Amino acid sequence: RELGPIENNSVGVEEPKKEVRTIFIEADEDHVAMQDGTNKQVRLIYVHEGKKLKSKGRYQLKNPRYFTGQYRNSEDLWIEVADYLEEAYNLEKVDNIYLSGDGAKWIKEGLNWIDNSKYVLDYFHLSKYVKKATAHLSYTTPILWNYINKRDDKSVKDLFDIIINETESETKRKAVKESKRYIFNNWEGIMNRYEDDYVGCSAEGHVSHILSDRLSSRPLGWSEIGADQMARLRVDSFNGGNIYKIMKEKKEENAKKERILELDERVIKRRLKI
Repeated sequence: RELGPIENNSVGVEEPKKEVRTIFIEADEDHVAMQDGTNKQVRLIYVHEGKKLKSKGRYQLKNPRYFTGQYRNSEDLWIEVADYLEEAYNLEKVDNIYLSGDGAKWIKEGLNWIDNSKYVLDYFHLSKYVKKATAHLSYTTPILWNYINKRDDKSVKDLFDIIINETESETKRKAVKESKRYIFNNWEGIMNRYEDDYVGCSAEGHVSHILSDRLSSRPLGWSEIGADQMARLRVDSFNGGNIYKIMKEKKEENAKKERILELDERVIKRRLKI
């Protein structure tokens, strides 16, 4: 707490503007338990340049940069991302910017701030809603995937109508209708998954590794300030920051303020004597 707010740009951009063809932005949130019994969202956005093979079956993001914080308006967080892109990249040379997420309103808000960006629905949530719609009629699962992969929205709609008609339970029918609505509300984002230079989305895993591992994987209760501060410290560390350096700089800043206050106090006392 004594460190004060850790800004997402505390680790500066030292390299000249990079020229890349494709930029990937991924976003998701952690749900953190508060001390008053409620849950609050702590959001995570990160930018990278694709993936590289680290070992068999394991990939690593190229030059990732992370952003977090509890903001009243998601626009404030997206403005920080947009400012970073402007500072780090020659955007005139970029062909595609993919923004991936689960379809949440706050994530799609990024399209308004990141010029020429395309929304992509991540595979994790698409798969979740396909399963939700077809689990009780398992023979329809591969059929639905086949139509989605063929980008045949008419056949997807017709199959959903058949599933709804074949579903007896009202509760399950409601779940199928919800899945249909979700998929068609995100249809453009689903289609963008099939572009040649899109590499997928790993937001669920990154939220788990960066935020949940410290904030929500164990039964803890946070204050809003504490959760925000811890999330920022985690992100700063993953961005290559040095917490001890921040602490040292903060102490030096506080010591400087104390010396100024002492000097002001001596000046005031001298003047009062006069």
